[in-house]
Amino acid sequence: MKRKVILVTDGDRVAQRAVQRAVTNIGGRCISRSGGNPTPMRGSEIVELVKTAKYDPVVVMVDDKGSPATAEGEQALYEIANHPDIEILGVVAVASNTPGVEGIQVDFSISCDGKIVKSSVDKAGVPKKEKILYGDTVDIINQCNVPLVIGIGDIGKMDGKDDCEIGAPIVTKAMEEILTRSGYFNEPKKEARGKSKNS
Repeated sequence: MKRKVILVTDGDRVAQRAVQRAVTNIGGRCISRSGGNPTPMRGSEIVELVKTAKYDPVVVMVDDKGSPATAEGEQALYEIANHPDIEILGVVAVASNTPGVEGIQVDFSISCDGKIVKSSVDKAGVPKKEKILYGDTVDIINQCNVPLVIGIGDIGKMDGKDDCEIGAPIVTKAMEEILTRSGYFNEPKKEARGKSKNS
């Protein structure tokens, strides 16, 4: 049985706290050890941790630490997204001010005000005119078969509008939209076998 995963392209300390809060809000499991700036583990190692999570959905963080190149986070994302034991429900693509990146076309975005917008957003979560979102850990998504890409500003920040102290509402909404649009809520739930650790 494939594990159902949401990928988040951010992993710094502030983002980690917000992601963990959001995962609690949606009733999922977070691979906390995938957090870091840059991503501290290989994709294959993260997959093994995903398999130990007690239940789905499982949220994984990847981060290139501002590098426009295909660095640790994107390498891990590619491995996870193309692993035969993993089903990607969607990707929360995080905007940054990294120059020299190709960017990714989003299906839609969640603005800093919590609204669904058809365009991309910038790091502050402000809607832009174009559909292409620019971030340091998003280019590799173009090489992956993922069903849904949702744009978002800097997780846990956005001038306090996504602060974990108020429930990390923006990233929470992005994850909720992925679960809703993937049909996850309509599927029968089964607890995964095995003990949970680092999740």
